[in-house]
Order: sequence, then C-alpha cells, then structure tokens
Amino acid sequence: MTRDTRIEQAELHYESAVFGGDGSGLAAAEQGLDGVEADLALARGRLLHARFLADRVADPRALELFERAAALYRELGDTRGEGEALFWAGTFHQVVRDDAPAALPVLERALALATGADDLLTQSYALRHLGIAAHAGGRLAEARERLEESTRLRWELGFLPGVAANLVGLGYLAAQQDRREDAAAVLAEATELATTAEAHGILRQITEARKDLDLP
Repeated sequence: MTRDTRIEQAELHYESAVFGGDGSGLAAAEQGLDGVEADLALARGRLLHARFLADRVADPRALELFERAAALYRELGDTRGEGEALFWAGTFHQVVRDDAPAALPVLERALALATGADDLLTQSYALRHLGIAAHAGGRLAEARERLEESTRLRWELGFLPGVAANLVGLGYLAAQQDRREDAAAVLAEATELATTAEAHGILRQITEARKDLDLP
C-alpha cells in the first residue's frame, strides 16, 4: 500500500523548514494532515458502526470520531467531507441510540451540505435515513417521497446494493398503504438486484420482509 501524499508532503515541508530554512510550507502541511486526520476519523467511525450492526454493541467512540471528522472538515472548508461526516453522526443518533430528535437536524444539515457539494451518494444516504425517520413517525407519504428520491440517485450512481436496500423499505411502505401487489413487485425487483450485486445481507432483509408482510 502507498502512503498518503499529504503525509509525504508534510515530511518534505519539515525537511525544507529544518534543513533548508524555509518554513513557508508548514501551514499547508498542517492543513493537509488535518485532512488526513479527518479521513481517518471518518473511516474508523464507519468501521465501528459496521461492528455495531454485526453485534449490536454500541461504542460511543464512533460518534466522537464522526464529530471530530466533521469539525476538521468544517475548518478546512471541505463541505463535502463535513456533510458525509455529519450524515454518519446523525445515523449514530438514529440507529445506535434510537434518538430521532437528535438525529433529524443533523441528517437535514448533512443533506443540505451534500446537495451543495453535489455529493450524490451522501445525498442518497441522508434521504434514505430521513425516509426511515418519516416511516417510523407514521408519515408514510413523506417516507415514500424521500426513499424514492434516494433510489433515483442510487440508480444514477449505479449503486445496485443501495437500490435494493431502499426497495425493501419501499416494499414495507407499499404494504402499509394497502398496495400489496406493488409490495410484492418491489421486493421481487429488490431480489433480482441484490442477487446480481451479490448483496447477501440485503437478500436476508428481503426474506425477512416477505415473512413480515406474508408475501410469497
């Protein structure tokens, strides 16, 4: 694996300052390392979230890492990074702590930043989780609108596992709205996409959805 170029640049600026007497690049080097730290915090936080999904044991360090990443990206003026980090912070509140009041404003802010930065993937994630929140709150029309917009973006990106995951939610919504034929069709499409993408976790969710909804 290669080293991050920002770390290599920091070493070069160190040598220029110490041995060459030119410290003009130190501030830029520090900013570069702030970016490395933000990227690392976000990546570590996501791994902790994946562990939570596997074993359902919460680790508060994940939220600390997401908030640290968001703060660093904000200082760097990186709205795309800040939006992504805030999305994960909001997801921690929503999924790990089941705290919708804390999650919603963070997810809305993440969506606004991602939209401004033209980050379609983070937009799709934020819309998905805002749709989940609307569904949990009984706002079915809003939930459907959010999930359908997220799905449209994921189709645009070619993110098939993400499309399949959204279709599971849309299947539940269709059944709750007494659109059982639509629910069955949506889950059939989800199955085809998840199979193509080898998204075995999503296939398990589809099986559970069919069982919950009493669909073939």
